Amino acid sequence: MSKSERLFELLTLLRAKRYAVTAAELASVMEVSERTIYRDIQSLLNSSVPIQGEAGVGYMLQAGSHLPPLMFTEKEMMALELGMRMVRAWSDEELAKASQSASTKIQSVLPDKLKQQIDSFPIIVPDYHIQSDTAKRGQLLRHATDMQHKVSVHYIAENGSMTERILQPLGQIFWGKNWTLVAWCELRDEYRHFRLDRIQKLAVLEEAFSLSETKSLPHYISLYKPPE
Repeated sequence: MSKSERLFELLTLLRAKRYAVTAAELASVMEVSERTIYRDIQSLLNSSVPIQGEAGVGYMLQAGSHLPPLMFTEKEMMALELGMRMVRAWSDEELAKASQSASTKIQSVLPDKLKQQIDSFPIIVPDYHIQSDTAKRGQLLRHATDMQHKVSVHYIAENGSMTERILQPLGQIFWGKNWTLVAWCELRDEYRHFRLDRIQKLAVLEEAFSLSETKSLPHYISLYKPPE
């Protein structure tokens, strides 16, 4: 990696942090020595990059500082475009429109060569899902999750039986084909997950719920992490 590439990566790391990062942390991420980090910090300072901090404490960009926008590499832009196409294909109509708007804004400032590469990007993600009932339910559940409102669902279990539940929606997980709602089930008084395509009726209730250290999507995910 050349020095200019290294400086660019270092600046990108600092821009992504809202708190001071030590030279040791930066060196570990970038796989270089701490001495190299100190030299590169000084090079950025000499170039008038507004960095504050000191050795042993950490470094961060000064609050309110303005830097020129970063330009994406070709592979980064292709990865972003693929991700936005997948959002337009497999999320809901609201997020699909937001994805299209974001894609248009990004492409408006790209060089012509990169725009042409995106136009001819040979990966297509069919977008038939966003008009489905499942996508519409996903959008409602996303809003209910954001507002922390309970929902009532009529759900078809794997054995074909119908059940009615009051749920506290915590988040959704996409498995590459099916969306699953992670929720706190008031009937079972514990976490349960529900495939969105098996929800027959859905109503967002006025009653709100609260999150806690033992009732949240991060806590649910932590229960399934393999031991280190």
